[in-house]
Amino acid sequence: MIRVAIFFTSVGLLALGVAWLADRPGEVSLVWLGYRVETSVMVAAAALIVLMIAVVVIGSLLRAILRSPDQVSMFLRHRRQIRGYLAITRGLIAVGAGDARVALRSAEEAARLSPNDPLALLLTAQSAQMSGDRAAAEAAFKAMASRVDTKLFGLRGLYIEAQRRNDLPAARLFAEEAVKTSPATGWAAQAVLDDRAAAGDWNGALESLDAMKGDLQKPLYRRQRAVLLTARALALADSDRNAALTLALEATKLAPDLIPAAALAGRRLAEAGETRKAAKIIEAAWILHPHPDLAEVYADLRLGDSARERRARIKRLADKAPSHIESALALARAALDAGEYAQARSALAAYAAAPTQRVAALMAQIEETEHGDEGRAREWLARAARAAPDAAWTADGMVSERWMPVSPVSGRLDAFTWRVPLAAIGAGPNIDAETAIRPNETSAVVPAKRKAPARGAQRPARKGKTEKVSSADAVIPLVHAPDDPGPDVALDSDPVPETADAAPATRHAPWQRWRELFR
Repeated sequence: MIRVAIFFTSVGLLALGVAWLADRPGEVSLVWLGYRVETSVMVAAAALIVLMIAVVVIGSLLRAILRSPDQVSMFLRHRRQIRGYLAITRGLIAVGAGDARVALRSAEEAARLSPNDPLALLLTAQSAQMSGDRAAAEAAFKAMASRVDTKLFGLRGLYIEAQRRNDLPAARLFAEEAVKTSPATGWAAQAVLDDRAAAGDWNGALESLDAMKGDLQKPLYRRQRAVLLTARALALADSDRNAALTLALEATKLAPDLIPAAALAGRRLAEAGETRKAAKIIEAAWILHPHPDLAEVYADLRLGDSARERRARIKRLADKAPSHIESALALARAALDAGEYAQARSALAAYAAAPTQRVAALMAQIEETEHGDEGRAREWLARAARAAPDAAWTADGMVSERWMPVSPVSGRLDAFTWRVPLAAIGAGPNIDAETAIRPNETSAVVPAKRKAPARGAQRPARKGKTEKVSSADAVIPLVHAPDDPGPDVALDSDPVPETADAAPATRHAPWQRWRELFR
């Protein structure tokens, strides 16, 4: 509405101006080169306006003619860029779809039309990777690494290619270069951290971790720092005990459930006479994660204590996690050392029906130590051979006797966990859990799920014959333990070797079968 009002106002003012000039006619006289021109003011004004318009039009035409080469060049460049953009788009879609042929053709077209486009370099690298041309992919990543805007992308591609060809020194150099370019780059900082940790450079790994502090979640940062401090403390455990204790104490503050840190701190504090502080650290870690290393350190907090005193101390520790199998094992071990066999049996009673290997081994030791019953001890050792495995330090399918800060398989930091091996993929049923051994028997009974045939029943033989099965087949005698020499029975005479006459009867088996048809 305002624009309409302004338009009509302008038209009205223009009409008033024209009417004002029409009411006041005047004359304009121009003398130039002997010519004299006389006209009215209105005609002179109109001629001047036409002249100005003509000058503007002619100037525009001249400017367009002079700038036409640049305009044509700009048009062609723009058209080339659009074609390159379409080629890049088509190629990236082909990469996502897994069409290597279209991706390569589009990459070649994009490289020809838009050679300096970062996306064209990216398409060239990815299409080369799809087709297996590692050299072309690496060349594209090197070209990207030489540019300022794509340097990090190129370094990452070179880092991945170096890892694929197992060139670890080159991969480390590319990661370090990326960290120098941008310290906040997550993958590069993590790669440098993993590399330094794998090499045992704990101080350098701590520096890399501190540089990543802003990009990591606080719990993850505290855990990884605790692991690195523990690794550093274990490296200094024999050479610098004070420094090791300081590092271990800091690690326990960051991660109270880190077993190696708590065990090392407790051991060093006990050696320094600070048993109360050591006990607090061990107890806090035990409540979060019971472990035999913690029980061992807790039992030896005070040197010179008797076995009964150690047993009483372990009892207090076990009461803090009464339902855990490690509490039962620690208490049974301490009671066995103190000669309190009844308490040792009582501690393992809940796990005797389906024992693990350590439970069965302890039960065998109790039988042999308390009663000297080698038969019962061998029986338990046989059960231990086929019992369920106990928890162990496991990482990437590897089982280690001791904790390590870095997995030797994958190089991951803090990869080892205390768990039953193969628990992640699901282990089979416990064989020993289905067997029932009575107190005074020396044979294992077939699992209840498998029913033994009745006396005199027939079962098929391997060669089409039938044989009788007695009820004694339901009992499988235990085999001798590996260290058992067997029964002390002397042979009456040396075994007689077989002669040629004792050859198997199957030599003429075809003829015998043919003759039997006519009997």
